[in-house]
Amino acid sequence: MYYLTTEGAFDAAHFLKDYDGKCSNLHGHRWRVLVKIKSETLIEDGQERGMITDFGNIKEILKKEVDFFDHSFIYETGSLKSTTLSALLSEDFLLREVPFRPTAENFSKYFFDKITAAGFTVSEVCVYETPNNCASYSL
Repeated sequence: MYYLTTEGAFDAAHFLKDYDGKCSNLHGHRWRVLVKIKSETLIEDGQERGMITDFGNIKEILKKEVDFFDHSFIYETGSLKSTTLSALLSEDFLLREVPFRPTAENFSKYFFDKITAAGFTVSEVCVYETPNNCASYSL
């Protein structure tokens, strides 16, 4: 099996509603996303001969996905009061609503699904919340 890994990153804020601890407060991370794709074979001809794919192909998709969240406030659907949401919108903050609790675990599955939908055979996605802590998703 051949593997190819690339990395993207974004800076964003979030909080965990109904969490008993400091992560219930609004805070930010430098999220790192590592995507590993796999293939049993390599391309046999053309410019990409000897490759799974050109690194640029997977990097382009990952960049698009991480840029969507960069410098935003990520919140779970239903986790903010309507008055809070209205106030944030009135300040023109970049808000990104997600249908899941914004944890590293859920983001690893989110990015796995996005990259898979783009046509790559994903082996694993790891999402780092901090330099020392990551969560991963694989099949």
